[in-house]
Amino acid sequence: MSGGGAGGDDFWAHLRGATPARIGLGRAGNALTTAAVLEAGAAHALARDAVHRPVDVGALAVDLSALGLGEVRTVASAAPDRATYLTRPDLGRVPAPGRAGLAALADLAPAPDADPGLAVVVADGLSSAAVEAHAAPLLAALLPLLDAATRVAPPVIATQARVALGDHVGQALGARLLLVLIGERPGLSASDSLGAYLTWQPRPGVQDSARNCVSNIRPPHGLDYDTAARTIASLVAGARTLGATGVRLKAGVHELG
Repeated sequence: MSGGGAGGDDFWAHLRGATPARIGLGRAGNALTTAAVLEAGAAHALARDAVHRPVDVGALAVDLSALGLGEVRTVASAAPDRATYLTRPDLGRVPAPGRAGLAALADLAPAPDADPGLAVVVADGLSSAAVEAHAAPLLAALLPLLDAATRVAPPVIATQARVALGDHVGQALGARLLLVLIGERPGLSASDSLGAYLTWQPRPGVQDSARNCVSNIRPPHGLDYDTAARTIASLVAGARTLGATGVRLKAGVHELG
């Protein structure tokens, strides 16, 4: 949208303070101003970088280790590189063969007396910047809100991953609940948005309708950590009570309300 006329700049300035969207863009003849074109190009570059840049697994592992949940492990998807990951979503949903994937999952098998109620997978997804910036702080806000009976397994970092890769990890851990934190698809106003997906009884083949999602976690321009953590904790409590997530959990919460 473009502005114009007397007082137009003041009008759009007020609205720009309420949204990161590009509104009231100026004109130079029939085209956008040079500044507007350059700003859009810079935003596009940030989005491309977020998609293509590999996640810093070492730094992320350090941040997650500081939460005190145990040794952080990694699992790779069957997508061997970023280009394949972007063109073959199906490969991002299953573990890699060999030590990086299936063998790593075998190592995750719980002890016979273990009860990992909640498995946590931090997946690069489509924005490495999102998980690097927001995954650990969100978990730090979430952990104190969980019921004392909810045992949280050591986090797993998943690379070249889609949400469904977490189902394999959750099953390997024998977890009743799976929380996947994943970088969401960047846009021209958000290149570091984090999504949180909750799944009851994770296993390969779970439908997306059986998951709950909390999206656009990216303070200060999106959902803040405390608000997102309260929402996730409420979903965890509801899932444990009803034995379900996704549309069944939504329906159950509506009936209980």
